[in-house]
Amino acid sequence: MKRLPTIWRNAARLAMVMLLVAFGAAPVPAKDVPPAVKLPAFERFALANGAQVAVMPKRDTPMVAMTVVLRGGALADAPGREGTTALLASLMHKGAGPRDGAKFAEAIEGAGGELQIAAGAESLVLGASFLARDAGLMIELASDALLQPRLAPAEFEKERALAIQSIAAAKDSDPRALVGDYGDAWLFRGQPYGRPVGGSEESLAAVTMDDVKRYYDTQVGGDRLIIAVVGDVDVADVRRLLEAAFGGLKRASAPAPVATAAPREQGRRVLLVDKTGATQTYFWLGNVGASRTDPARTAQAVVNTVFGGRYTSMLNTELRVKSGLTYGARSSFDRLSQPGSFAISSFTATETTVPAIDLALATLERLHREGLDAPTLASAQSYMLGQFPPTIETNGALAGRLADLMLYGLGPEDVDEFASRVAAVDGAVVRSTIGQSFPATKDLAIVLIGDAARIRDDAGRYGPVTEMKITDPRFAPR
Repeated sequence: MKRLPTIWRNAARLAMVMLLVAFGAAPVPAKDVPPAVKLPAFERFALANGAQVAVMPKRDTPMVAMTVVLRGGALADAPGREGTTALLASLMHKGAGPRDGAKFAEAIEGAGGELQIAAGAESLVLGASFLARDAGLMIELASDALLQPRLAPAEFEKERALAIQSIAAAKDSDPRALVGDYGDAWLFRGQPYGRPVGGSEESLAAVTMDDVKRYYDTQVGGDRLIIAVVGDVDVADVRRLLEAAFGGLKRASAPAPVATAAPREQGRRVLLVDKTGATQTYFWLGNVGASRTDPARTAQAVVNTVFGGRYTSMLNTELRVKSGLTYGARSSFDRLSQPGSFAISSFTATETTVPAIDLALATLERLHREGLDAPTLASAQSYMLGQFPPTIETNGALAGRLADLMLYGLGPEDVDEFASRVAAVDGAVVRSTIGQSFPATKDLAIVLIGDAARIRDDAGRYGPVTEMKITDPRFAPR
């Protein structure tokens, strides 16, 4: 799956692509709660074509950052053509407006700026950061990339070949980056979130230049745009520049795709992906989790921090620190407009496949059985409160956050009330959240990538097994 650009990894999720805010913790005495971190003042308005804009003047550094979100993303890829949006994102800065690919890159580097574009499940996102004196150039380049991409056939062939080769290389060497694609495809079979954002070898090979152009012609529209600008700028000047640059983009000719909520997994089923000769087994245990706007996201996040979200988590402590069965284990919520996956993932030597998976399951059972004690909750709360301010420290992070709020229909209180929401989470809420939001060990979609000849019998311990080969050019069996 395509990862987010470096310049706004701290501000966005993936898709998405956008930064999640759902943190929580154990109850903390009011005197120990740090002052609330609040968003600086900003203005919101709409361009003539319906594009939604937020501008936040911030004059502490002579820099300006911009995030532009096009709603829709990979959900709008045609069936069997997954990866279309990702290819479009790759092509948008390979030549746009009056500049070919080399001149476009030179314009960015010559100004000491950064501009990247990436596809997510529900959005295509552009992130840029320039000196304030070059704000006009930044907006011009962003506008050219979105409104006037050259979409050169030769560049398309290069990008498609590179995408296919990257997947094949990961399968051949280290499939850790792909286990989530297999997991989502297995969990959300037949559902929108089961389709790989970056495509598969099979779907990418089927994508044509016409598919990319058709996507652009039907899905790119002013009514789909969200623009956030943060930095040393004047609101009136930015509004004028944005209207001139983006205001002429017409409405998208096709309706925006809408995801539907998937049912939670009942029982267990196993996908065994045969990587013949593999010396390790990569495993993914998941179920449908929670959305970006889930009311319980604060408590969910603090529990997950303790369970599998930091180095001292329960999972990492058991599977790495105590047992040495792996170099690391984690759990995470994939939050989108509808609930994405909640997953536990790790890897282990082939001969320790069963002990590692059994220990991961036992740790999840212990979470349900014992919950979290008060000191652990207090530690998680302090950790979350300390980790939160840097996530909105830079102009780029703030621009990404503003765009994220607009994309998911959230207000400034999502940030402003963070500390008070954290302080309000108590033990009773945490116990309820564990029961409602964290899957039982009996209800899991399981993916194992490893040497099937050596772990086939082991896989059968965990549920009915379906097999495919890692050389199959897709992420799920037909």
